[in-house]
This record gives sequence, structure tokens and C-alpha cells, in this order.
Amino acid sequence: MKVAIVHEWLESYAGSERVVEQLLKVWPEADLYAVCDFMPARERAWLGIRPVRTSFIQRLPGAAKRFRWYLGLMPLAVEQFDLSAYDLIVSSSHAVAKGVLTGPGQRHVSYVHSPMRYAWDLQHQYLRQANLERGPKGAYTRWLLHKLRAWDQLSAARPDVLLANSSYIAERIQKCWRRDAEVVFPPVDTNRFTLQAAKQNYFLIASRMVPYKRVELVAEAFAGMPEHRLVICGDGPSMPLVQSAAKGAANIELRGRVSQDELVRLTRDARACVFAAEEDFGIATVEAQACGTPVIAFGKGGAADIVLPGETGVLFPDQTVASLREAVQHFTTMSLSPAACRTNAERFSEANFRAAIQAAAS
Repeated sequence: MKVAIVHEWLESYAGSERVVEQLLKVWPEADLYAVCDFMPARERAWLGIRPVRTSFIQRLPGAAKRFRWYLGLMPLAVEQFDLSAYDLIVSSSHAVAKGVLTGPGQRHVSYVHSPMRYAWDLQHQYLRQANLERGPKGAYTRWLLHKLRAWDQLSAARPDVLLANSSYIAERIQKCWRRDAEVVFPPVDTNRFTLQAAKQNYFLIASRMVPYKRVELVAEAFAGMPEHRLVICGDGPSMPLVQSAAKGAANIELRGRVSQDELVRLTRDARACVFAAEEDFGIATVEAQACGTPVIAFGKGGAADIVLPGETGVLFPDQTVASLREAVQHFTTMSLSPAACRTNAERFSEANFRAAIQAAAS
């Protein structure tokens, strides 16, 4: 059987690239396609010497640094891939990869990380953050997103099978595309995050400092709970907001960006990990559980699939300081088993992902 794997773009080794890595382990002889490939050499080890077949966007002016500027051309670009020689096409899609053209006798399985959020329910938030609510650029962007929505819904009919990375994304697929999707959780390297039963007396949040992660909410909540120590790791544009919310509280330590080895150690040692974002899935949540570390998380999005309330952590209902503080206080009255957290995390192992994706493709 001849197999093609289609991915949006290769820029850095992150969550969706981990999915592609596992797909290549299931089908090691597959050909890999991407709209463009600008992944630096230091992050390409997982690709080996495998060639990546790219679209015309690879050669457009300035694409190496600003390929997202060509988003409006990406539907056209992905439709130019000639996949007629393949029996099975597996797409890894958060924008346009699911829109490849296939014919009778070919099976197309699309693993969907999310419908294009900036074109659907987050359009207005995206326009505000990009300062595109008014003016000629704003008008053009609104028109472009309108066109992308139409193509996105049209192309959602093309895959034979849709797989969602969480129940939350399956709901979004149903809302945006009016199609059903089977949930297949993404692969998590649970072997790297090992169980540790003995914990230290601090809470941890490790995150990119971007608006939707709501790290400032966690900082503000703990600034009002001086009896609980909080360690914050990460960096990004929202760091000044986080620093302001922390108010110089003696119980809050801002570590900035840390190495992967240090992050694993901090996660293993933490009394609990805290997450306030509404995530599509949330791989860091599973990594914490793999360390035997309970999780306190906002109860919408992927966390609802991961955390078992009362057994491996606490879910709080509202993205507010009061709701998080109540969850922390409730957590301190509980006795949660690190072994139960670890067992829960093993549901999301790379081996389980490979088995599920093979079953869906057969």
C-alpha cells in the first residue's frame, strides 16, 4: 500500500509535528508533503533524511520568515499536490491539509487538531489582538477570513474519516463543519516524564506567556494566597502582565524560560500543576499526570478529557481568580494518588496513538 502524509507547514518541532512523527513510525515508507518547510536543521532529527515535498509557497518572496502572509493562497497550494498514486492519504490538519484532492479508491483519513479558530469563533479576538478591527487592512482580513470559512467548510467534506484530538475539538468540528469525528488523543511521550511519588510544597505553572494561556490569572490568584508557593516558568509577550499580576508577592517565583531537563524535574517535584487556559487538548497536562503530579485546570477544552476530578486533580468551572482560588483550597483538602495520576496518563501514550490511528486507517 502506498501512503502519503500531508502536513500544513514545518517550522518548529511542536505538538502537531509530534503527531507527524508518530504517523511516520506507523508508515515509515510514506511520502511526506507540506505547504512549506522552513524547519531549522537543529530540530529536524526526527525527519532523518526524508525529503519533504512542498508547494509553490516554498518559493514565494519572503516565505522563509513570513509564510503565514500567504494563508489566502494555501487552499490553492494544497490542492495542487498530485496524490493520485497513493492508496492511503493521512493528513495532519489545523488549517488546510485536510483539503487535498483525492479520488475513488483512495482513503483519506484526516487527523484534525482544530478547525481554523481564527476564521471561526476566534475571528473577533484575532482581529483585536492584531489591531485589525478597522482600516483597509482590517477590511481585507475580514474578507479573507470570510473566503477561508467558505473553503474550510467545503473542504471538510473531502476526507473519508475525520479524527479529532479531543472531545472539545470533535464538538467544534460538528459546529463548524456539521460532521462527526472520532476522538483519538494525540501522542504524549509518557516515558520521558517519569513517576515520582515524593512531592515538594509548591504549585507549578509552565507555559508560553501568550494571552489565551491566562498565566496572569494564576499569578493574581496566588498573590492573594500567601500560604501557597507558586513557581512560574516560561516567557513571551504576556510576561509584563504576569509580573504585574504577581505584585511582587514573596510566595511567587518567576523562573523565566527553563531547560527541558529542569522542566521535567520541576514537574515531578510539584505538589500540583496549574493550568488556566482553554486548550484544544493540552499535552503539558498529560505530562504532569505522567509524573504522578495532580492537576488543577480550567474545566473546558481538552482538560475535561484528561483530568479525572477527585482522582487525579481538580477542574474549576470559571476562568476567574475566585474560581481558581476555590479549586486550590479544595485541592488542599484532598489526598490524591501519584500512581493513579501516572496510570491516567498512560491512556495517552505514543503506542496507544499509533494503534488507534492504524485502526482508523484500516
